[in-house]
Amino acid sequence: MPRATATFVCQSCGAVHPRWQGRCDACGAWNTLVEEVAESPLGLSAPATSPGKRARSGSSGAGPALVTLEAVTPAPDRVVTGVTEFDRVCGGGLVEASAVLIGGDPGIGKSTLLLQAVAGAALRGASAIYVSGEEAAAQIQDRARRLGLAAAPVRLATETRLEAIVDILKREKPALAVVDSIQTLWTEALSAAPGTVAQVRTCAHELVRHAKKAGTALILIGHVTKDGQIAGPRVVEHLVDAVLHFEGERGHHFRLLRGLKNRFGPTDEIGVFEMGDSGLREVPNPSALFVDRRGQTRPGSAVFAGIEGTRPVLVEIQALVAPTGGFGAPRRAVSGWDSTRLAMVLAVLETRCGIRFGGHDIYLNVAGGLKISEPAADLAVAAALVSALGDVALPPDTVAFGEIALSGDIRPVGRMDARLKEAEKLGFEQAFTPMAREARGKKQPATGPVRILPLESVSELVQQLGVESRPGGAGSSGPADDGL
Repeated sequence: MPRATATFVCQSCGAVHPRWQGRCDACGAWNTLVEEVAESPLGLSAPATSPGKRARSGSSGAGPALVTLEAVTPAPDRVVTGVTEFDRVCGGGLVEASAVLIGGDPGIGKSTLLLQAVAGAALRGASAIYVSGEEAAAQIQDRARRLGLAAAPVRLATETRLEAIVDILKREKPALAVVDSIQTLWTEALSAAPGTVAQVRTCAHELVRHAKKAGTALILIGHVTKDGQIAGPRVVEHLVDAVLHFEGERGHHFRLLRGLKNRFGPTDEIGVFEMGDSGLREVPNPSALFVDRRGQTRPGSAVFAGIEGTRPVLVEIQALVAPTGGFGAPRRAVSGWDSTRLAMVLAVLETRCGIRFGGHDIYLNVAGGLKISEPAADLAVAAALVSALGDVALPPDTVAFGEIALSGDIRPVGRMDARLKEAEKLGFEQAFTPMAREARGKKQPATGPVRILPLESVSELVQQLGVESRPGGAGSSGPADDGL
């Protein structure tokens, strides 16, 4: 028998160290190294035999049979759960023999979402198993009764031992299996505690390997760390075919299912749900949820026409610019957008347009708690900032989108037609957009259901809003700022 060796594994990133030390060299985390004994999990990691021993044992050492691309059997139909937003993020449903990892904050609704999904698949004739290592069967049944899914033919199992779960999957051969959660599982082959890197890695590998062999669509629920990352080693995310993140603010009633990785569909796709007493309700038109359609516009508010995955989404961007009290440094508070991007937009407005924000506190918020990452939001953010500083409201029923360059030019963005169609659907009448490359230097009025106001530079936006730009000064509503 090979001698077991002790190693120290970082519980944050999974890096292996030969001896204990206070700080992990890979991720920089402190006090995260835990001693683990390198054993052979389920006999898969045993030392390889030498060629001489394989020859004496009669093993030919032949590899798997090879097939041509045209001889490969086409992929079967997807397992449709009936939860449209969930199926959309997955690429149209769950693919047979695929593995999906879903992460999210505690209490955000991961178990509720997957119980609705597995019940919907079972009601459509798919054999489904829900394995829970955190709740008893009576608790799951009570939740299903509140959701109105008590009659769904879903088979339940409350088990945390990996060997027992694999035996259940081998015996029942379900089309869909949910494991809640991967951090609660443990295997007898390892002496490490449940939730450690070795246990999570081994259990995930065995479950994914069985799903690939048996043709079961597998869904794993994973916990997240303090910074929002899925807990456990990164190798778990590489093992699965799709990584989804269920997010939302506790103060808001809606939730977002965001695709971070998907081998069978588009990435960065989102599904929108609304949390209610009867569970998660799908929101087919999220733009109506994120945009507050009031009768009149107010200073500091701009509507951004963005793209999330494959769908256009309108969202309201709110800005508040207030004079800095005392002699403290100006404050910059951002929610739902990149603070570095905000600093760049402020620098462009100050340098290219002569609008000074140095003596003002700036608060920027994306309404509804949605997080925006695409650069096309630069123009809407600039419009909200200039509107708040000059105390001038944007024209009513107006959207904005465009990327701002460091030179002050507004660069074109992709899928402009889809953004404008979504704005038209919600009743918007005009849009601040980048000027098309072929139309630069020309004054050509745009036609269409939504009146297009093309802008070549951010200074044209300031002129459209009627805010005075003067070097060394503030907007039209504020006193001159000496920059101290």
